[in-house]
Amino acid sequence: MARVVIIGAGFAGHTAALYLNAKLGKEHQVTVVNRYDYFGFVPSWVWVGVGRMHPKHTTIPLKSVYDKRGIGFVHGSVTEIHPDENYVSVSRQGRGGIERLDYDYLLIATGPKLNFEATPGLGPHGGYSTSICTLDHTLEARESYLEHVRRMQKGERFRFVIGTGHPAATCQGAALEYIANIHKDLVKRKLRDRADLVYLSNEPELGDFGVGGLYGRFRGRMMTSEEFISAVYKHYGITSFVQRGVHKVDAKKIYWEDYDGKYGETSYDFSMLIPQFTGQPMKYIGRNGEDVSEKVVMPNGLIKVDAIYGLDYETLCKRPEAWPATYQNPSYANIFAAGISFAPPGPISKPHITPNGTSISAAPPRTGMIAGVIGRLTALNIADLINGGTLQHRERMTEMFAACVASMGDSLWDGEAAAIFMYPVVPDYNHYPNSKGRDPNITHMEMGTSGAWMKRMVHETFMHKFRGRPGWQIIPE
Repeated sequence: MARVVIIGAGFAGHTAALYLNAKLGKEHQVTVVNRYDYFGFVPSWVWVGVGRMHPKHTTIPLKSVYDKRGIGFVHGSVTEIHPDENYVSVSRQGRGGIERLDYDYLLIATGPKLNFEATPGLGPHGGYSTSICTLDHTLEARESYLEHVRRMQKGERFRFVIGTGHPAATCQGAALEYIANIHKDLVKRKLRDRADLVYLSNEPELGDFGVGGLYGRFRGRMMTSEEFISAVYKHYGITSFVQRGVHKVDAKKIYWEDYDGKYGETSYDFSMLIPQFTGQPMKYIGRNGEDVSEKVVMPNGLIKVDAIYGLDYETLCKRPEAWPATYQNPSYANIFAAGISFAPPGPISKPHITPNGTSISAAPPRTGMIAGVIGRLTALNIADLINGGTLQHRERMTEMFAACVASMGDSLWDGEAAAIFMYPVVPDYNHYPNSKGRDPNITHMEMGTSGAWMKRMVHETFMHKFRGRPGWQIIPE
């Protein structure tokens, strides 16, 4: 009997658990360790954050799903990984002490550490900004937002600043969705004229999203994502500031440095800023108690996989094969990583160093659909190895299709959503030199009420399928 341990039950880990269970059956043991006892449908938290959806409609209890399929579940956190001896140390929620959990194969799909402390004053705990990166954070953001709404109903006016809170942040799409849903919510409440909405981001241009932007079809003509999103923001009356790396937040102002090395500040009454993402703080201990983290992780804590690291940006753009294909650790063949947890070989968007030496560079997104695709791939490869085969499944992000349905209001009658389709996720300039590295026949953007229906359909379908049935294909960012 082979033992597979999966750390994390987000899009990558939960997908992998269901596929492994379907492939391996009861002959082998799959165990999931997760610090929450539920799966959270993160894309719908933008609706929770403005009070438009109850949080219970975005979560699925994990144990009941896993019990039906014979998947083991541990509600807790992994504190140590012992790759030479094939076990992890687990701190189980509510019990205290450390337990040993042995494995033959390990999939690390923890999601990120939310590195709020990298920006002084950032974050809901000990800081001044809000977050929608976890459900608890989202509920706090909702309460703060609704308090501002109540005061606006009495005649006050506020400035809402939404965006990224670190020069190396990612997930700009979540910030875009949140500010768009705030706009729509305030319009419904007839309070939009009492709010200034500001989007503040480390992207090189609006609509970059950490993927180098898009060049695709919109209503029959070729358009950049910068033009696409700029038109949306102009229509919504949202002011945007990009090419800015936030380095400090206090109770009234956000302090940043721009591409030119100039320092500035933006005042706010309410802010939601995405932090830097790094690897979860786990120890990697060798057979004799030595630190073997250099074999497993990069300095930022993300897991080393079968990528080519150390290439400069210009070289990386010419080497699509530098991106990982199997997501297997090169030092320990029975360790894999999926989703945000794996270390990419470099940025997708062009990095920028200011005259002061500050790197303002959007990190590559590896969430949502991308995480699910990689979770499925790693599960199939682990199943192949257990069944005596070799790694048969390979898919680089330079070969991967992705779809993003960005909500801009939850209403099925007058809501909207931006539907963005790209192939590949990481531009392949060798194959598509005349269309900024992507296939112009596939890459396109749509906007309208039909997108709102699509987003809700994806939410309902995905929540149903993730109660235990693999086979989904498209999920929003």
